[in-house]
Parts: sequence; structure tokens; C-alpha cells
Amino acid sequence: MEKNNYQGALQHPLGSGFNAASTASEVIKGIDLAGKIAIVTGGNAGIGLETTKVLAAAGATVIVPARDLEKARKNLEGIPNVEMEAMDLFQPDTIDAFAEKFLASGRPLHLLINNAGIMWVPLQRDSRGFESQLVTNYLGQFQLVARLWPALKEANGARVVNVSSQGHHFAPFNFEDTNFTHRDYNTLQAYGQSKTASNLFALELDIRAKAFNVRAYSLHPGSIAGTELARNADIELFKQMGFFDEQGNIRPEVLAGLKTVPQGAATTVWCAASPLLNNVGGVYCEDGDIAELDQDSATSGVRPYALDENNAKRLWDLTEEMTGILFPVI
Repeated sequence: MEKNNYQGALQHPLGSGFNAASTASEVIKGIDLAGKIAIVTGGNAGIGLETTKVLAAAGATVIVPARDLEKARKNLEGIPNVEMEAMDLFQPDTIDAFAEKFLASGRPLHLLINNAGIMWVPLQRDSRGFESQLVTNYLGQFQLVARLWPALKEANGARVVNVSSQGHHFAPFNFEDTNFTHRDYNTLQAYGQSKTASNLFALELDIRAKAFNVRAYSLHPGSIAGTELARNADIELFKQMGFFDEQGNIRPEVLAGLKTVPQGAATTVWCAASPLLNNVGGVYCEDGDIAELDQDSATSGVRPYALDENNAKRLWDLTEEMTGILFPVI
């Protein structure tokens, strides 16, 4: 019987030969994606844009759903094999509309890269009353995968890649007060639980979907210079996280550890395309390989609560209840 990654049973590096300095172009070298269809959320900016460029250069047709189509057209201009469609992960109706249009095209879906995300935002709620980081970073991706499931099955060899974060170390998933109804809002706690949820989703999806030749992964891209993720950040949060000193200057050791955008997209592309992952899924990756299980809250690896069997099953049921979307994976 094939092993699964409950409790981090498969969290052991494979010796891929890649590391934190590897770029997306390096990890995909020699891999041909001609004839493959990919969807990359947030694929018009930051590491999502780099992911789009590299997958397209390898021969894939890449569809980029975007909240701002004008911005997407400008950023994606000149890149071959790219299509753009409207979608906003904060608006459930737009997810359904996007998925319906894609399914109507009759194409299989080989790669679904859930790259879009937000961080460092003040308390905001969607029309259902759900907290915004949970909506954008997790509930939206659950809905998108569920709606696109027929096309993923049809590919007969699809991968779902959730761009998570080391930020899942900030918080486990809070089943008792998921939307900060009864506790003070803390933006990093909200971000942490949304990324923990993304890890748990990839874990449980892989176990349920592998019978249909669909595998799922989550990953930490690294701390990256030059993205839009910090556009809403308060400098006090950077101090709180230890990134800045009391004078508001970035600490030298933090600066030295920042990745470039091509380096930041590398683990996403590795999860999407590496043949080393053909027979393993549900794992959390970083620096172009499977990460270690982190038992002592270090600065790398994956926390046990983000790969816990009970948490994964409980979250799946709760998500179906919250969204009203039954996703039986059949």
C-alpha cells in the first residue's frame, strides 16, 4: 500500500540537487511541457509572473485568471502561450464563472498553481462574513480546485500546487474561532492559519485524488525581494517579526537571506514539473526539494499541525460547510 504524508511521514528531502539559490529556469531545464495546460492564479505579478514565463517557455499553455485584466495584459505582454481571464478569489461567483468557462473549452488541466495570496492586511470580511486572508489564501483555492476537478481528472496526470509559506509557523488552524469573531484580530495569526489550511488541503487532496492520477503539493517559496505581498505592511509588523531593527532598518542577515524573484518561483516550478515527484504527493516543499518536518518551531521546515490527519479531515468537512461546496473527489 502506498504511503501517505499524514503526520509528515514522507517529509524527507529527495536529494534533488537544488537549493535556495536555484532558479525556476534551472529546475525545469530539460523538461518539455508541450501540450500541457496550466492555470496560474496571481500569474501576472511577482513569483507568479515568473512561474508563468517559465512554464510557457517550457511549452505549456498558461491561463492566468486575474482580478485586474488591464494590469495582467500589460505585465504579460510578449509572453507566448498565455491566455487571460477575469477572476477574483475574494468573489466566489467569479471563481465559478472562470471554472465554467474553462470546463466549457473541453480541455484537460495538467497543472493548477494556486499562487495568488495576500498578507499583512487589516481585518476585512467578504460578503459571507469570512476573514479576507482565509478567503483569498485558502477558501478560494478550495473552491477553484473543486470546480475544476473534472478537468484535473481528465488530464490523467495532473498536479495541484499550493504556494503556501513558512508563515504557517505563525499559527495552527483555529477551528473554534476561524473568522476572528470572538478574539482580537491579529493579521499574522490570520495569515498563519490560512497557510496552515493550504498545507492541510494539499495533504488531504493528494490522499483523496491520487486514485485519479492527481497529486497535490504545498510549498514555501522563500522570503523574496521585489514582490507586491508587502504592499499593505506596517513597519511595526516587520519589527515584530524580527526583519527590521528598532530604527526601521532591515537587518543584514535578513537582507542576505532574501531570494530573487526567479529563485522565489523555483520551488513552485519544481513541484509542478519535477519527475522526482511522480510517485509522491501531499508533501510540503522548500528550496527545490521536500522539506524536513519541523518539531521545534525552527525557521524552516513544516510544522506537524499542518500535516496532521485529524486536522486535515476536519478542515475538509468545515470548508464544505462554510462554502456550501461538496467536493467528494469521485
